[in-house]
Amino acid sequence: MAPSFTARIQLFLLRALGFLIGLVGRAALVLGGTKFASKTPRPVTEPLLLLSGMQLAKLIRQRQVKCIDVVQAYINRIKDVNPMINGIVKYRFEEAMKEAHAVDQKLAEKQEDEATLENKWPFLGVPLTVKEAFQLQGGEGCTLAAACSVIGVGSDIGGSIRMPAFFNGIFGHKPSPGVVPNKGQFPLAVGAQELFQCTGPMCRYAEDLAPMLKVMAGPGIKKLKLDTKVHLKDLKFYWMEHDGGSFLMSKVDQDLIMTQKKVVVHLETILGASVQHVKLKKMKYSFQLWTTMMSAKGHDGKEPMKFVDLLGDHGKHVNPLWELIKWCLGLSVYTIPSIGLALLEEKLRYSNEKCQKFKAVEESLRKELVEMLGDDGVFLYPSHPTVAPKHHVPLTRPFNFAYTGVFSALGLPVTQCPLGLNAKGLPLGIQVVAGPFNDHLTLAVAQYLEKTFGGWVCPGKF
Repeated sequence: MAPSFTARIQLFLLRALGFLIGLVGRAALVLGGTKFASKTPRPVTEPLLLLSGMQLAKLIRQRQVKCIDVVQAYINRIKDVNPMINGIVKYRFEEAMKEAHAVDQKLAEKQEDEATLENKWPFLGVPLTVKEAFQLQGGEGCTLAAACSVIGVGSDIGGSIRMPAFFNGIFGHKPSPGVVPNKGQFPLAVGAQELFQCTGPMCRYAEDLAPMLKVMAGPGIKKLKLDTKVHLKDLKFYWMEHDGGSFLMSKVDQDLIMTQKKVVVHLETILGASVQHVKLKKMKYSFQLWTTMMSAKGHDGKEPMKFVDLLGDHGKHVNPLWELIKWCLGLSVYTIPSIGLALLEEKLRYSNEKCQKFKAVEESLRKELVEMLGDDGVFLYPSHPTVAPKHHVPLTRPFNFAYTGVFSALGLPVTQCPLGLNAKGLPLGIQVVAGPFNDHLTLAVAQYLEKTFGGWVCPGKF
């Protein structure tokens, strides 16, 4: 289903618009924005900051470490590093210390044994940060990567867990839809978006993913098989190095292709697993499939939320093009990314006929993937076509997120796994995809890849 000439022209203009917005934003940064020198956070010297959430919880339960000391260690790290990364914009240090003191008091009373404590509160006493979509503000990916936190909560409808996790070299898991409640999200997804919006864990250490998912899912965890033992040698691995050549997206960096091939070679020669290279031709429509999903009505007939409506709080009409002109003159109250998103959203509405065509493509691709993966297969796919970009550059490549967005549209569980750094010190990584409700497979592979390729790299070690 090749795009028509008119459609190609329209998409070319959209890409040109994104490029223009990016140039404007970068020019503003150079000419009048805040100047940032290249800095690297100091290496971690406090041993408590280099333990996983599960390790910290165990030491706290066993009273080998006081919760108040763990929290203070993270507060010190945040005060040292956050002025550089601006990942956390709302501090609650006093409240956190009071809560830590309460944990230590509870443990000192010895009213419950260690097993009971682990069953009731598996992460008792472990510091936590939360992504901005949950009525808070913060950069979860860089906060975790800089060792300012050890576990965090994110939300994902197009890659908002997986892309920050990839860019910052940490783990991020988008669960199967309907497993984890989305309560507390802002804005609340409506229409078809509600079905595909997923809340999931982000963390530095792979062993924290499954326990976090259990806590976050609550009763929904019964839909998964997280306690099923996974024999990696018996899994079927499939891989694809790019989307097949969509003209909308950037070409995949050679660093990422070579790293993926290293993983494939290891799985074949060292693990002895079945590995197969595949070409899923419909993957080149990734962006169109995600856009169709975002614009569809829900089962209840509700229309999806429009971003421009959120900009126009309390019913105020916002014209994105006019706001772009005002922004260039320094008169708009909106940021350039928000204006750009509203502009793109306005131009990406498909006709009913096109929606039906892309819906058919989505259903066909999902069927193909689900049948291929079964209950014992995983699919390896790039987390993004490029390594972490500089500020404002994503605005010039507005469609690259489709490398993650496609799996949101398909409703499949995905884990982003870090795979070390490239020659410039930027994180490498890969998505591990499984069939519906087979999250346990992607999480098991994540732990194996961490053990084999090193996982998160401590800041300052490059």
